Amino acid sequence: MSYMIGKANSVNKALDSAVSLREPIKIHEAMRYSLLAGGKRVRPVLCIAACELVGGEEFLALPAACAVEMIHTMSLIHDDLPCMDNGNDDLRRGKPTNHKVFGEDVAVLAGDALLSFAFEHLATETPEIISPARVVRAIGELAKAIGSEGLVAGQVVDLTSEGMDQNDVGLELLEFIHLHKTAVLLEAATVLGAIFGGGTNEEIERLRKFARCIGLLFQVVDDILDVTKSSEELGKTAGKDLIADKLTYPKLMGLEKSKDFAEKLLSDAQEQLHGFDSNKVKPLLALANYIGKRQN
Repeated sequence: MSYMIGKANSVNKALDSAVSLREPIKIHEAMRYSLLAGGKRVRPVLCIAACELVGGEEFLALPAACAVEMIHTMSLIHDDLPCMDNGNDDLRRGKPTNHKVFGEDVAVLAGDALLSFAFEHLATETPEIISPARVVRAIGELAKAIGSEGLVAGQVVDLTSEGMDQNDVGLELLEFIHLHKTAVLLEAATVLGAIFGGGTNEEIERLRKFARCIGLLFQVVDDILDVTKSSEELGKTAGKDLIADKLTYPKLMGLEKSKDFAEKLLSDAQEQLHGFDSNKVKPLLALANYIGKRQN
């Protein structure tokens, strides 16, 4: 846990410095409001841990880690908008959502600005000792992860499945939503870290599988917490999936089977890490356990 806190602090400092308060003030205020609102920084920590696992150092992956967190923040700002969430979510990370503070128009633009700045930051701040080929590969990975076959795909299918008859929706569709809406960005963060750390193709692909398992695990646990915890405990609106008639694992599988599925995903993730350096692998194992056993 001290590893995670240390790396999260590095990321927070780098984000604070990257998105400084400058003209136009309003848009940078809105970007900073959500970007620096706290959060566990799971994605950037995964990025740095993957880089270190394959023999790299933190500074090589820090710009990529920040880029991923900027994109994650964009997705949260946009996800909370009334047009996406039917106005159900007024809290995010224990604070009023971006559009509640800055208005819907500025919230949309703040998300757009974070998305474009993420790529600028990745392209301009990545240390020059990393080969241009690896930088281009990383940019391609990240763009694909968030486009019409990644994050956006998950969001669209999620929106169109709301209120659908449970008999028409199987686990396959639910898994598609979560692999694309949640897992792809955790996967991209991990893969980018491995690319910038100098990982081989085999190492990168094993870490990709690891991240996909914990990405799905993250969502299964999220669904379980949504029905078992209060808003105070979560720091965000609890029970909103139920209100929105959203598809969740507990709704399709029941609570106990969802918990069993979470256990299996955790053990599959751990299996992908066999054979890596036993000391360097500790942070990723700890992160996987943290995601599987978290309470908020």
